[in-house]
Amino acid sequence: MEFKTETHWRTHTCNELSRKNIGQNVRLSGFVHRVRDHGGLLFINLRDHYGVTQCILEEIEGELFDRVSRLFDETVLNVVGNVVERPEGTSNPSIKTGEIEVVIKDIKILSAPYTSALPIQVNAENEFPEETRLTYRYLDLRRTDIHNNIILRSKVIAKIRNEMNSLGFLEMQTPILTASSPEGARDYLVPSRIHHGKFYALPQAPQQFKQLFMVSGFDRYFQIAPCFRDEDARADRSPGEFYQLDLEMSFVSQEDVFEVVQTVMHNTFKEFAPENYLVTPLPFPRITYNDSMLHYGSDKPDLRNPLIIEDVSDIFAASNFTAFAGKVVRSINVPGSGSKSRSFFDKMNDWAKEVGLPGLGYIFKESETEFKGPIVKFLNENELQNIAGINKMSKSDVVFFVCHNNEKDCCKIAGLVRQKLASEMDNIIEKNSYRLCWIVDYPMYEINEETGQIDFSHNPFSMPQGGLEALNTLNPLDIKAFQYDIVCNGSELSSGAIRNHLPEVMYRAFEIAGYDKNVVDNKFRGMINAFKCGAPPHGGCAPGIDRIVMMLAGTNNIREVIAFPFTQKAEDLMMGAPAEVSRQQLEELHITVLPKIKK
Repeated sequence: MEFKTETHWRTHTCNELSRKNIGQNVRLSGFVHRVRDHGGLLFINLRDHYGVTQCILEEIEGELFDRVSRLFDETVLNVVGNVVERPEGTSNPSIKTGEIEVVIKDIKILSAPYTSALPIQVNAENEFPEETRLTYRYLDLRRTDIHNNIILRSKVIAKIRNEMNSLGFLEMQTPILTASSPEGARDYLVPSRIHHGKFYALPQAPQQFKQLFMVSGFDRYFQIAPCFRDEDARADRSPGEFYQLDLEMSFVSQEDVFEVVQTVMHNTFKEFAPENYLVTPLPFPRITYNDSMLHYGSDKPDLRNPLIIEDVSDIFAASNFTAFAGKVVRSINVPGSGSKSRSFFDKMNDWAKEVGLPGLGYIFKESETEFKGPIVKFLNENELQNIAGINKMSKSDVVFFVCHNNEKDCCKIAGLVRQKLASEMDNIIEKNSYRLCWIVDYPMYEINEETGQIDFSHNPFSMPQGGLEALNTLNPLDIKAFQYDIVCNGSELSSGAIRNHLPEVMYRAFEIAGYDKNVVDNKFRGMINAFKCGAPPHGGCAPGIDRIVMMLAGTNNIREVIAFPFTQKAEDLMMGAPAEVSRQQLEELHITVLPKIKK
């Protein structure tokens, strides 16, 4: 086989050849993964998107040997050769082509690096600074783990798309340029050249548009939707943009949405979970928001951790332990921890002080009637037995206590203590599992800590439980909404709600949060006008694609499953964004850049 054309680059991929191809002439194309000189024999591991094939040059001198011996890693090659069986004892079971190799007859260099010292060594497992990885992302993406993560992402999206199509959903697109609206996070604004002084906004989510699809008479919508939020980064959240499975359904109750979404999530996790991983069976358990905050200290409970928080405030209110009297007190039973050494308890006390607690009180159950611990002397027999009963204590169990002046802070701290205690115990946190659940009955409103005013706690377009009557008669902080989240292993995968589709309910709901009728008519013009033309009851959900793939890939950093992510400072180091633009561009937009204001 000779090089006669540049249009036929390969007969096989680098993951395709096997024993059945022995004796064939083949043409391969790919990157030089590694060159090895074994005393006159040159081996090239040739890599493409699909895998690796070992190629061997048997000539020990001549022009072809000189060319091959000088190859840099990551040179792009076209190789012609014969497939032969590897010598006995040299097969490599870790790759699909491990029983064969290709004897090189000719090589064509298609492209070569300018230097052997590339900023990222693709064939090594070395760690590189994230700044380097994101600056040279095209090299980083050649590395096996990150390359496979992006392949996994594609397969997960294809699976989700197929699931949604099979359930009768239509895939439809919504605008990227839209109007700014107060939906919680900061908008990315886009100045209009034509309309002086006015701005578009990139959508934080397709929320209003997907509801308008339902008002327009469509029954089931979905989209793998890009969303844009100008917010700070976290390990499990990418700044700037992210993708979600956005879906909406007409004439549905909360139960109908649950059935669809948990089926898609369960089937997706089952298909792509690593071998021997367990996935929560259907239907997913449901936990009310209040119970989740009480028993797990979070509305994103990690159910792999079996420890449960209980409320023992009433017991201590009547006790002689004045340090806890009149305060919110939570207890956490850690089975078998009584066998731990004194250093364990000292370590937990030191940690508690680091997070702002005076320490961790605890009691140890030595027998059915005997308790020990630093606070036992302040409690009578009846109080000790009540604590033991509430926490289901057995012999050798230890119950730890968390105390705070208010319930919100006590919940938060108790949640941290719960996680810390579990992490210090051997084999108490379930491994190799995806534990999913629904969190339901979210409060409609909360107190804004910055302003002290009533604000929406979740999605402002949700239907309050009890409708207009609840809005008119109940304390706003007591109103529950038809809002729900899916949580997996302590991370929120999805938020959703049954929507508020009645204009009079929408006006009243926003009025309680401080928005008058004019604000609603102006900021949500399209939606409120559409509702006045008649709207079906509808609801939906929006599982985060990036976070789902992150969990299935087994990484804690969301940038590991996004092809070209921003840094934590919302910068694209590879493309140089954000960047300054020319004076002419600014003048066309009627924009002047002012000096940065020092705070």
